[in-house]
Amino acid sequence: MHAAKGDVLRAHRRYAEAIPEYETVLASNRNYVYGFFALGQCKLFTGSIEEAIPLIERAIRLSPRDGQLGVWHEQIGDVHLLQSHVEEAVRWLEKARNLNPAHSMIRADLAAAYGFAGETERAAAELAEARRLSPDDRYSSLARLRAVYTWGVPKIRTLREATYFVGMRRAGMPEE
Repeated sequence: MHAAKGDVLRAHRRYAEAIPEYETVLASNRNYVYGFFALGQCKLFTGSIEEAIPLIERAIRLSPRDGQLGVWHEQIGDVHLLQSHVEEAVRWLEKARNLNPAHSMIRADLAAAYGFAGETERAAAELAEARRLSPDDRYSSLARLRAVYTWGVPKIRTLREATYFVGMRRAGMPEE
């Protein structure tokens, strides 16, 4: 019941309300793999990014061959990028890309990390691949990207502007 409620709240972007639901589930089932990832994602979007990585790493340890492994690695890379830990971000995002090369968001996040690191040619190549793989035009401009995704609380949006969007600009993404 709590897992389902957490999933519904998270789907409606009510991340703070979903956190206690996932915590309740995990208190009774320390092997609920998806719960660790979902709780980590909620922590990220609510600004508790220092808590996100250990939770997602726990999901990876519990299910090292999971079909969602690429997305889990992407989330860890995303947190590292927000923290300006660029080498770690690139390392995790490259793993994510290798696990799921056809995932446009993973390719876009890697483009941002490469761009933030000053590797503009690699960034531009990943951005081009994200655009090719995306079913819509979300990677056409920063304005479009801001309109499409949930970026979390103001703290996370500020970190994203200082890292992710800087990297996307360096990758060649226009403002409009």
